[in-house]
Amino acid sequence: MFTCRAMNPLARSAALASICAVVLSAVATAKTCLADANGADALRQDLIALATSDLFSNMNEPAADQATQPESGRRLRSWELPPVTVVGESPSSLREEERIGPYGQPRWTAARRFPTTRVYVIPEGKVEVEGWARGTFKDGEAEWRFLQEVEIGLPGRFQLDLYLRQDYDTESNETLWGGQFEVRWALADWGKIWGNPTLYFEYITLDQRPDKIEPKLLLGGELAEGWHWAANLVAEWELSGEREHEYQVTTALSHTLIDSKLSIGVEDIFTFTDTKEDRGDFTTSFVIGPSVQWKPTPPLTINIAPLFGVTDDSPDVQLWMNVGWEF
Repeated sequence: MFTCRAMNPLARSAALASICAVVLSAVATAKTCLADANGADALRQDLIALATSDLFSNMNEPAADQATQPESGRRLRSWELPPVTVVGESPSSLREEERIGPYGQPRWTAARRFPTTRVYVIPEGKVEVEGWARGTFKDGEAEWRFLQEVEIGLPGRFQLDLYLRQDYDTESNETLWGGQFEVRWALADWGKIWGNPTLYFEYITLDQRPDKIEPKLLLGGELAEGWHWAANLVAEWELSGEREHEYQVTTALSHTLIDSKLSIGVEDIFTFTDTKEDRGDFTTSFVIGPSVQWKPTPPLTINIAPLFGVTDDSPDVQLWMNVGWEF
């Protein structure tokens, strides 16, 4: 993996400034392009430019004493990182639970494990693209949300995610565009605080709909060898219009069947929603169902979770699908 410690302070500052410049460009493009669906191509080009720019080539230069770099000088991917020793902790027999990277996190946290629930941050230097599809089905109608995402692991336990978004409603047969900008920060290295708390903030800009902000608290860890858990406390607030407030508690549990290849689990989402006209009078939704993660090859991660509604306000089914590729 690259590390900014391999750069001198001036180069490191310049690199981080370049990241900020590209991010601000992408967000600005998102705000302007939503008035014209053709403008979404400009936002897509900004995201591609960020993931493939010379910025990362410059930051990927290894330090002279960095023994973890291969002879070719290329950066190591998360599945290639050597394990690190954690004093006072017995090593797991599972490769996916080896501790890696500058934060000493388990290897399984370097890729998205649960489609509904986030855990920690990705290792510094990791770059991954993801494609999302979420279908919500109720009373014979369907709504689909599609996301294209770039994830970047930054120094200091930070993570940056940029999304391009499309919302499609089968009833109106209309596609509305959007963009999302997300920052995460883990409070400490893995295992130093119970639950490995991570702060998350997302700004969502949407075509023909109010912008939103979404703060979260991410928690996660290991119950026993091969058993992984996560929980998120979520708030999503509209900034105008009906000023809808949505609150969620999401939880997830998984068990490893084949080390680093196949896991199964269960996930659920409990949602409370109100608006400025009926503040405190919540509609409630609860969906729960199985999940599976398959990694047919190290850079590729596939997550699927069909969740089924329990309350009257719940969708009949909500299908989550996610595919990620690490570069």
